[in-house]
Amino acid sequence: MEVVEFTQTVITGISTGCIYAIVALGLVILFKATEVFSFVHGEIIMLGAFVAYTCITFFHMSYWLGFLISVILTGILGMLIERITVRPLIGEPVFVIAILTIGLGYVFRAFASMVPQWGTDTYGFKTPFSDQYLRSGELVISQDHVFIIVCTIVLIVVLAGFFRFTKMGVALRATSQNQLAAVYMGIGVNRVFSLTWGITAVLGGIAGVLVSPITFVHMYMGLFVLKAFPAAVLGGFSSIPGAIVGGLIIGVAESLSGFYLPQGWKDITPWIILILILLFRPQGLFGIQEKKKV
Repeated sequence: MEVVEFTQTVITGISTGCIYAIVALGLVILFKATEVFSFVHGEIIMLGAFVAYTCITFFHMSYWLGFLISVILTGILGMLIERITVRPLIGEPVFVIAILTIGLGYVFRAFASMVPQWGTDTYGFKTPFSDQYLRSGELVISQDHVFIIVCTIVLIVVLAGFFRFTKMGVALRATSQNQLAAVYMGIGVNRVFSLTWGITAVLGGIAGVLVSPITFVHMYMGLFVLKAFPAAVLGGFSSIPGAIVGGLIIGVAESLSGFYLPQGWKDITPWIILILILLFRPQGLFGIQEKKKV
């Protein structure tokens, strides 16, 4: 039974870690391409979950259609944020954009609290995998967790293909390496920035829909991003594979500490790992330490 409990705990941690990996992936892609850290990312996750909840519960759409609409709308929202609020501040100090995204986060939370069918309550919606389990002897695994893992694998493959084989993906990679050189090569950096914000928001929308069966839907679910931040730092904030590995490590460590350690350890485990990695390897597991001459 101890082996079964350990296995189930690890699988649960992997599924949660997949969500962390998706969110961390968005943060890393945005930071690599634009050198901006978005503090509004958590609220995009929240809005994505609320849109899916509204489509499925009030408009009686299928889960898949609600999922698709949520992803499309969050992607559009991300590009609008870049075009309307971030682009006019290009050339300003980085902390100005950081403060802007913090303010946008408060605006989006306030907006969610004022929508009549959303408000400050906690909601949930059924998925095609709700209350369904896979059984192998004593081992019982929720199909929701399996779906999250499979969806994350598919998403990583799609993103890898996009960055490697598409013209815009190559342009995004070039911009993330050197923005000035990308401009000299004729790449439309503003368009790449807009696309990057859109991709980041899409990843946030996907994470919001996937995590809803686990954490439910509420206006403060955007705080979930605070667990993805240690994952991004753990992997190396400039490393896309590192974001994935970091998310899985944080998810499994959090799940195991919540099961085997006293109450309270689950919430602080990601931050303990973050402190340790900053002390002994500040650049992260896959990051490259850079030095600049001033």
